[in-house]
Amino acid sequence: MAKEYRTIQEVAGPLMLVRGVENVAYDELGEIELGNGEKRRCKVLEIDGQDALVQLFESSTGINLEDSKVRFLGRGTELGVSEDMLSRVFDGMGRPIDGGPEILPEERRDINGMAMNPAARNYPQEFIQTGVSAIDGLNTLVRGQKLPIFSASGLPHAQLAAQIARQAKVVGTSEPFAVVFAAMGITFEESNYFIESFKETGAIDRAVLFINLANDPAVERIATPRMALTAAEYLAFEKNMHVLVILTDITNYADALREISAARKEVPGRRGYPGYMYTDLASLYERAGRQKGKDGSITMIPILSMPEDDKTHPIPDLTGYITEGQIILSRELYRKGIEPPIDVLPSLSRLKDKGIGEGKTRADHANTMNQLFAAYSRGKDAKELMVILGEAALTDIDKLYAKFADAFEQEYVSQGYRTNRSIEETLNLGWKLLRILPRTELKRIREEYLDKYYDQK
Repeated sequence: MAKEYRTIQEVAGPLMLVRGVENVAYDELGEIELGNGEKRRCKVLEIDGQDALVQLFESSTGINLEDSKVRFLGRGTELGVSEDMLSRVFDGMGRPIDGGPEILPEERRDINGMAMNPAARNYPQEFIQTGVSAIDGLNTLVRGQKLPIFSASGLPHAQLAAQIARQAKVVGTSEPFAVVFAAMGITFEESNYFIESFKETGAIDRAVLFINLANDPAVERIATPRMALTAAEYLAFEKNMHVLVILTDITNYADALREISAARKEVPGRRGYPGYMYTDLASLYERAGRQKGKDGSITMIPILSMPEDDKTHPIPDLTGYITEGQIILSRELYRKGIEPPIDVLPSLSRLKDKGIGEGKTRADHANTMNQLFAAYSRGKDAKELMVILGEAALTDIDKLYAKFADAFEQEYVSQGYRTNRSIEETLNLGWKLLRILPRTELKRIREEYLDKYYDQK
């Protein structure tokens, strides 16, 4: 039986000081029992000799120092894992909130699992089809990759996240595929949107959802992505599934990290975030990948809203260092009504070359991708010139490029949140748009592909 302490010294906001403790460890869970028998949960934040500083998961309202007692449970935060988690919805601490029964776990795992050993990693190289042309065609997602989406407040990253979660699959194989979706600090409306979106398309059958609401405690928000990754590791490396992990919104997670750091009176770093935020984010992101000797894989799409649309803000800045590229959403495209408003030019998937080509997507993929990038870039330049000098200043070929840029945004990038395009459809659409330009302009595509696809009307 765990020893009970009646030595609560002080309570300040979510923090509580307990004196005279023995054999209590950092990050250990505890239970506070109030005088009226009510129980609340807490976690050890700091140990100093025989003093333990604990953080409450719930509010500290009504705690009386005289008649409250604390028990430490001798373990950190754990998640009971089982294949029965698929098609279920949990809160940020792994408790079912969908009205279904408790999970009977096959095993219990500490949620602070380890980042994957670089020597045990396999190189990411199989293509994952998201059904979104701007990603599949131009910034291809590869199995085992970490590809974040950089958004901003008010942009529709929630719709894009739900669309990718519903549509994503590994093409040309019957290997089991699952989605683990973790939402941190979102509103009840957003939570409802995600759950209904998964249910109406049947995607919930292969998904595990962890939902942490904005009014849930900050210390729970820190646990939510770790819960999701623990479930993903179990499904990927024990059950040999290919798992796509979507984490939204990393900004809310980092803000919770800052809040807890301030409560512990730690010295702040850039913009008030703790100096160890880089390490902390890396401990999440680096749990994705492919392991040698294991069939399963974890691919990760973290979504973050950049405060003040600032790419140099610490959260997107540090995320960019740790991950393999980024998909950037654009406010300008959003105002034009482009859905999803993916800005393909500054977006980048560093592993896209590994997941495309003969046997993976199609032999002409790399050539057409390069040509689309080049043509869109030149078309945007032509449009800027038109704004400054007027249309009369453009050459005929510049006008064609400007026309191409408009058509590219309206048809290729903008597909709505309900359209699921196969990679074949995406590549064929690319060719259709390239036919706006004369064949002589398509210098980045090999003749054999031009003969095969350009001349096919």
